[in-house]
Amino acid sequence: MKIHKNIPLIGNHRKPIITDFFFKENKKPKPIVIFAHGYKGYKDWGAWPLMLESIAEAGYFVLGFNFSHNGGTIEQPIDFPDLEAFGNDNFTKQQDDLQSVIDEVTSSDFKFATEINTSQLTLIGHSRGGGASIIKAAHQPKVTKLITLASISTYDTSFPNGEILENWKKEGVWCIKNGRTGQRMPHYIQFYEDYEANKEALNIEKATRKLQIPHLLIHGTKDTSVTIDNAKLIHSWNPSAQFFALETDHVFNTKQPWMNNEMSKVLKRVTERCISFLI
Repeated sequence: MKIHKNIPLIGNHRKPIITDFFFKENKKPKPIVIFAHGYKGYKDWGAWPLMLESIAEAGYFVLGFNFSHNGGTIEQPIDFPDLEAFGNDNFTKQQDDLQSVIDEVTSSDFKFATEINTSQLTLIGHSRGGGASIIKAAHQPKVTKLITLASISTYDTSFPNGEILENWKKEGVWCIKNGRTGQRMPHYIQFYEDYEANKEALNIEKATRKLQIPHLLIHGTKDTSVTIDNAKLIHSWNPSAQFFALETDHVFNTKQPWMNNEMSKVLKRVTERCISFLI
């Protein structure tokens, strides 16, 4: 198994997209799997690397990446040393980043071009990364399969309302506390303004209804961060999708940091279900 860590890709927004590649180096073309993390997440969060490595062991070329403005850096891709970048993130940038990753891995001069089959490309997205993956899959013909893990069904709930929203507009910044790191993480008002300006393009329901490719929905019945009602809505918009519900939380009984060499039992089941869907 070859694992190439923290390779910077250049996207459209100045910040590098930090990327990991997992694959068996045998010069046999392998289907591509790209994983998109969620809010306050990153490619190295918890047991995600173990999940990606397991998928690669099953015969896939797997790519995990950090969105360019997730708050990580090349020197420190875990956690959030660059809060200025975090504050300037938005959903349009995430769509651009995801497109840059797809373009890179499917280009003829890609460093590992002999190891990939560009005619088979699956997106896996967790939480808000699930929403981003749904939108991209609906509009990017290179995507041939889609897996969403604990996905959101709308971006509307990403924003405050009432007095908090009015103060955000007035002051230009809205901070949320990271319960694990203790950081006050800023969102600049451009985040909200960009969403309002691009609401039609960022409509997850509309994108879901447009999907014409196989879609696997996985969600935990005990998810309090993104309730299973989100998965039920997505499934109602795309009844042909496979829907797998299991008794677990938002991150499939894992946490950050994850000190074990194996996935949780639940995440192992999720990974096995993903692999069976990919075959």
